[in-house]
Amino acid sequence: MSGLLLRDAEIGGRERADVRVAGETVADIGSGLARRPGERVVECGGGALIPGLRDDHLHLHALAAWRRSVPCGPPSVTGRDGLRTALRNAVPDESGWVRGVGYAEGVAGDLDAAALDALRADVPVRVQHRSGALWVLNSAAAREAGLDPGDHPGIERDGGGRPTGRLWRADGWLRARLPAPRPMDLGQVGRDLARLGITAVTDATPDLTDTALASIEEAARDGALPQRVRLLGVPLDASTSHPRVGTGPYKIVLADSGLPSLGDLIGRIRLAHERARPVAVHCVTREALLLLLAAFDDTGVLDGDRVEHGALIPAESVPDLARRGLRVVTQPGFVADRGDDYLRDVPAEDLPDLYRCRSLIEAGVPVALSSDAPYGPLDPWAVMEAAVHRAARSGAVVGRSEALTARSALRSYLTAPREAAGLVLLHVPLGEALTRLSAADVRATIADGRVFET
Repeated sequence: MSGLLLRDAEIGGRERADVRVAGETVADIGSGLARRPGERVVECGGGALIPGLRDDHLHLHALAAWRRSVPCGPPSVTGRDGLRTALRNAVPDESGWVRGVGYAEGVAGDLDAAALDALRADVPVRVQHRSGALWVLNSAAAREAGLDPGDHPGIERDGGGRPTGRLWRADGWLRARLPAPRPMDLGQVGRDLARLGITAVTDATPDLTDTALASIEEAARDGALPQRVRLLGVPLDASTSHPRVGTGPYKIVLADSGLPSLGDLIGRIRLAHERARPVAVHCVTREALLLLLAAFDDTGVLDGDRVEHGALIPAESVPDLARRGLRVVTQPGFVADRGDDYLRDVPAEDLPDLYRCRSLIEAGVPVALSSDAPYGPLDPWAVMEAAVHRAARSGAVVGRSEALTARSALRSYLTAPREAAGLVLLHVPLGEALTRLSAADVRATIADGRVFET
């Protein structure tokens, strides 16, 4: 882009001015700025110009794979008959497999190989739980993947030592045993993100392979992925090479299916800190968070250390997070997406601790809102709306006291000005946009020196 002149844009939610943009940054602000040769002019009509949005926790390749997969959970599939229809109508991919995603127990209970065989047994089928932590394989898939002789600790076995078809947190192990897929197209993911106003992302996938890292850097290099990207899963002995792809804190997963020992966690944090890498630690249970805080008592906190999810944070731990200067990257979109399940399944005494936002901010804990897409809703405006209203699909409210103002929710999604991570032009003034928090108000996104119009 040779240059962009935005006429009559609202700046800072107050004044209106002309804005000249060079690349992704504001080069000049004034009244009646003259158009330069080759400069594109956009008449804004008082629409707000804001920093680009950052989704600080998502999974790029999983988003791309989701587009190739069969939905197996709410809202599109809500019962056993619907799941049977979805799987039996699914066309196997080029390797002959069916890949399902988004499964929740409310659809057809706890799936295993036998239960999947009853739904479809003629081809290999694998279905991912909506948490992303569990794959369930039917018998044909279990044979092809070699579950019986497999030695991964995530292979669930019955009392007789036979695999049940359930595989916990073993994505890398399973991927190595599947037919090689065609390369992931991150271009559509990049366009979807830009359409929503997202100009920067943090990929939270742990333990990225060389192939996955190369794929993301190639997508940034050829412009398919216009967003600035930070990667939590870059190994401690590796680095990135593209200027728009950076290394973030080191991802550590505290799996709810099996927590590590305190000594093991201390060792992993120390190793990262010795390499000058802060850590980003997956915590979705109270036990995981308390284990992490105990580990930090030993290792100390490095600037940039963060808690991922913080799905259950007891009130007594909030001051501990603030005292240590830890950041919490959380996903209130799950309240909107799964709130009715939480109200049904989570003990009443735990409900106030779910996806805290307001109490953290009031205690001085930095909070970043994010999506965890594709496992949570990608739309940042829907996530902000969930942070403000805390409403489940039924309209029931989950954790009313944790609700944010619309302005605070937006602030938790904005990129920092020093990041030079792009801009978003809205159709309407900021005050009006804050009354409804809708992606429909995004008129254009400026990222990687390009304009993406919606």
